[in-house]
Amino acid sequence: MTEAANSTPEGRQALSRRPVQEDSTVKGGSATTCPASKQNSKIGKVIALLQREQGATLDEMVVVTGWLPHTTRAALTGLKKKGHAIERSKRGETSCYHAKASA
Repeated sequence: MTEAANSTPEGRQALSRRPVQEDSTVKGGSATTCPASKQNSKIGKVIALLQREQGATLDEMVVVTGWLPHTTRAALTGLKKKGHAIERSKRGETSCYHAKASA
């Protein structure tokens, strides 16, 4: 539309009723299902830590993601609900989490 259309009441009203266009990269979910983008996401980084031979402590996951501890524990619960087998063991006095298999 031209600037003249913005200056009339009819033009402003027409502009206010325009439908909002959605971003096509997000709409289909293809951007979040791509394996490369999963690895670059915070949850992808958590999964990578969990799959290491030594696993990961809560503190290690907090540092990598920037999340608070309760958010990190909630993410672990979410991974379990998605089918990831996460085991908890002790590394000295600290709990250590390790992913055996993923969904």
